[in-house]
Formats: sequence, C-alpha cells, structure tokens
Amino acid sequence: MTTAPPTGPYQHYVYAYPHKTAYRPLPDRPSLTSLWATEDKSALSLYLHIPFCEVRCGFCNLFTRIGAPDGLTGAYLDALERQATAVRDALGDGDGDGDGDGDGDGDGDGTRFATAAFGGGTPTFLTARELNRLCDIAEHRMGADLRAVPLSVEASPATATADRLAVLAERGTTRLSLGVQSFVDSEARAAVRPQRRADVEAALGRIRDAAIPVLNIDLIYGIDGQTEETWLRSLDAALAWRPEEFYLYPLYVRPLTGLDRHRPDSGCDPAWDEQRLRLYRAGRDHLLAQGYIQQSMRMFRRADAPPQGADDYACQSDGMIGLGCGARSYTSALHYSFDYAVGMHEIRGIIDDYVATTDFSRAAVGYRIDPREARRRHLLQSILQADGLDTADYRARFGSLPTDDFGAELDALAHQGWLTDTTAARLRLTPAGLAHSDAIGPRLFSPAVRAAMAAYERK
Repeated sequence: MTTAPPTGPYQHYVYAYPHKTAYRPLPDRPSLTSLWATEDKSALSLYLHIPFCEVRCGFCNLFTRIGAPDGLTGAYLDALERQATAVRDALGDGDGDGDGDGDGDGDGDGTRFATAAFGGGTPTFLTARELNRLCDIAEHRMGADLRAVPLSVEASPATATADRLAVLAERGTTRLSLGVQSFVDSEARAAVRPQRRADVEAALGRIRDAAIPVLNIDLIYGIDGQTEETWLRSLDAALAWRPEEFYLYPLYVRPLTGLDRHRPDSGCDPAWDEQRLRLYRAGRDHLLAQGYIQQSMRMFRRADAPPQGADDYACQSDGMIGLGCGARSYTSALHYSFDYAVGMHEIRGIIDDYVATTDFSRAAVGYRIDPREARRRHLLQSILQADGLDTADYRARFGSLPTDDFGAELDALAHQGWLTDTTAARLRLTPAGLAHSDAIGPRLFSPAVRAAMAAYERK
C-alpha cells in the first residue's frame, strides 16, 4: 500500500533523511568493521549524544530523560567510552590517534574528523568534570582534534554555568547553541519551559564572557498567546546580544509530548498554520533587515560571523559517527542507531540497556540506503538550503540530472511557485518555497520511507 504525501505547511522538520521512525531492527546485525571497511574516512563528522535534561519542554520529542539518578551520568560515560573504543577499532584505528596507521603520531592517512558536535538532551547537564571527560572520549578514544575542527555544543540557560563554559571554551568549542525559545516569560510557561528572562540574560552574559566565537540562539514561533508584537520583542531581546546565528523554529506538537496532552488536534489547524506562517515572515524580514543572511527556512547567520568550516552543518552527510543512545551513524549504504522512543518510561529503559551494553561492535537498528534513496537524500539535503542544489555537482555524483530522476516532483514544486526554473544550473526554492520547507521535505520522501514511518509504533 502506498502512503500519500502529507499536506499542510507544517509536516516535518527534515534534519535527516530517512526519518528515524523509518528505522527498523536489523536482522543480520552487521559488524561495524564491515560497514566502514570501504567508506571514505578522510573527513568524518563526530556526534556525541547526552540524553539528559533538567526539565523536558512541552514540545520536545527528542531522545532525552529528565534528571539522572546518582551514578547514571558516570555509568553513561563509561558506556560511551566502551562504544567509542569499539567504533575506533572498527574504523581500523587501534591506537586512538585518529590516523589509522597504528603508530600513534597522528600523521597517517586513515580516519580523520572534520567536524564535531555534542547534542542531546542537554550536554551541559553534565558537570564541568564530566564535560572534560566527554571531550577526552572524543579526543583520546576517537582521535578528533577538538581544537582544530569546528565543535558545536548545545546548552540550556540553567546549565550554561561559568565552570562548564570554561571547560568548553578551553577544549576548543567554536559554537554554543542556547535554547531560549522565548524571552517572554508567559510564552516560556505556555511551551512548558519554566525559565525567567533574567536567568536567560545572565546565561547569555556568561556565554559572551567565555568568548566562544559563535553564539546561536534558538527561538520558537507559534506558541499559545504569542503575537507578532511579542515575537518581535523576543527577537529584539536576542539581537541585543548580537548572536552570530539564529534558528527560528515553528512550534510543533508531537505525539507523546507534554503539549500533546493539551492540544492533540493541533496537527490540522489552518488558523494555527496561518499564524506560524505570518510570524515566520515577520521574523525573517526582521533578521534580514538587521544584516543576517538566510541559510535555510530556520537558520540565519550574521553577515560578519566567523566561518565554521568548509561544511558548517555536515551532520546530515554520509560519514557520520554517532556515539550514545539517541545518536545516529551514516554510511553510504546504511544509516544505523539504537532504538528510539519519546515516552519517558521507554527512554529510561533504552538508556539502562545502553549503559549495560558491553559489545558495541554491531549495528542493531537502521535503514538501508539504495542508490535511488541516495539520490533523493542528496536532493533533500541540498534543495532545502537557501543556496539550493548545484546540478553539475549532482551529475558528477550520480551521472544524471535531478530532472532526470525527479522531474515530475520538481515540476510540481515549480508549478506551485515554490521552486525556480527547473532548467537552471542551480535549483533554488523561492522565498515562498523556503517558507514551506516543512511541507516540501516530506513531499519528497520516497513512498517506501513514508510507508515505514506510517507503520512505526510510537512508544
């Protein structure tokens, strides 16, 4: 049975393809050694997932739990170190220097990391001492030189303490992303995010004092009670700190989240859709007028912001190593991870299983990428960015043009006014297309991925 593409402007934020709900247990449990044997390991991305938060926001469906009993964070880091050792061995780098030649001097031509990121959850839920250990795992176990590559870390206002920030700055963090969501206290409460503006401002002061080169501020639009005036007020409060980056997110109410208990029918609300589109346009125009450059529907970068590397956001790309439950790894033929859940009870069980694991040498859950899906993945990764898709690059990779492989779908987007001329050397979304990115992305999912997502049993 074929599942029809979804409708409405707000379907899915496509930060990775295939979506995690398309993953399934792998009957053959392939070894990591076999998966990575023929992969290009010269410019990998490294991601470490910390599945702990001090509170869980009402909109959050990420893989995270509230708090940690005594000893759990230490046990989790123990498991993370075991996993890192197994992955390093599978990559063929037994000495941990990241070069693959076995001599420990780091000058070989094997495994190298080009970017690194700590996400969650909230990585800064860890203490300063534990953050140091996390960096040691990335450096000494995986061979990533954190002071030589872009390192992005997520934080919350309550956990952005001076001692933690000092560790991150000293260990080479180049980008700190702070989840603020709103500077209006009543809106933060409506999003089930208990915080006060005064505490947010204090955290921003500490971050600027730490002199981490790039500050990103996350804000959300579409919150109950939010108006264009309060939305712009939040933007101006953030602009006072001159962040190098902004991410502007539409509010989603996902199944099994806190907000889902209050407004479970919000997935098909035309008035709410129109409100979010209106606030998106207001926020976009406000940031453009302040000298920011739009990189995607969500991301805006200050024109004079320091670069973060040749590919600032490579975590979608093949050649991704994810450590920790909640993380995903990408090879050219298989995307794999651990089990996924949203419900608190299930998440705790998965974390407990991860902490008890001793053998990390095999992939357990994933989705196999055939050549057709690889083409579709590249299309999605490129076309949802403001720079669009370079057709010459596509042809060099796949031996065909995007219109050869996806002509009908691209023509439909152009007909709707969401895509520029399909015969152009670079395919770009129009401003209206960028605004509807969360509808365009799911529309481009393959029937097989949509069917797998539809059959996923939420837990």
